[in-house]
Amino acid sequence: MKEHLGAYTFKSDSPTVITIGTFDGVHAGHQKIIEKLVNTAKLSNMESAILTFFPHPRMVLQKESDIKLINTIDERKKLLSNSGIDHLIIHPFTHQFSRLTAQEFVRDILVHKLNAKKIIIGYDHRFGRNRTADINTLKEFGKEYDFEVEEIGKQEIEDVAVSSTKIRKALMEGNVEKANRYLQQPFMLTGTVVRGKGLGKDFGYPTANLKIEENYKLIPKNGVYIARAEIDEIPYFGMMNIGTNPTVGGTEQTIETYFFMLDQDLYGQKLEIELLTRIRDEKNFDSIDSLKRGMKQDEAFSSQFIKDNYAE
Repeated sequence: MKEHLGAYTFKSDSPTVITIGTFDGVHAGHQKIIEKLVNTAKLSNMESAILTFFPHPRMVLQKESDIKLINTIDERKKLLSNSGIDHLIIHPFTHQFSRLTAQEFVRDILVHKLNAKKIIIGYDHRFGRNRTADINTLKEFGKEYDFEVEEIGKQEIEDVAVSSTKIRKALMEGNVEKANRYLQQPFMLTGTVVRGKGLGKDFGYPTANLKIEENYKLIPKNGVYIARAEIDEIPYFGMMNIGTNPTVGGTEQTIETYFFMLDQDLYGQKLEIELLTRIRDEKNFDSIDSLKRGMKQDEAFSSQFIKDNYAE
């Protein structure tokens, strides 16, 4: 897959089959559309391309919007890189771009820059200034600029919308197993390991404190989770706590992971941590000893879960 930072940097002599969308989560519904895109391109002897936008349009046009996304843009790129498409075009969404008319968008970007000969799009897709154009407008432009339009069926589009909504809801409820079923892959949190207060080490549970820069990233409900990460190409399991650590007087949300069987300084490393299941809510234990006993129970539960589900 070739990545293009904006439509104006796109270079290919081949005609393209294009679909347009956010593809947040790259979940099962998205994967069906991408499969259709890739197969259509191969049968037509063209190249497949996804046109997506960043920042999310709502971040630009609705400054008060507190939109939370399943993936950061880097996570989305990684997931799409495994989908079989030829080109991923990430176009900067700006106020100026939002003022393009539908004809300008189609003529100047889809046709002239991206060499689109076929556009696969949802029946409810709207585009152009103030989102006034729809698929019927696009079909009219297709006659004028010599490209085909294939409509993604209503059921497929609704599957995508429902899946995205259900994934976000499941994550906010802490139900990562349900979210993972929709995603067909584990939900991930990506960030840099930074220094925390170091309290976990005092309890015998040294943790990697994950800092996520992207404030639009959806963080699951506070609680204790079983997690997994690949560190130096070796998979490690662990326990992740998302919360404020109330037992030790914490007030700010942190994301801390204790990795089993790992004795390594991770400060400064970028980690991609997958969430596998949720163990329990975060608790305010009545003493440090109670906290330690609780963590021992969590560790025993985690070991059994990993043995039952991931033992080779």
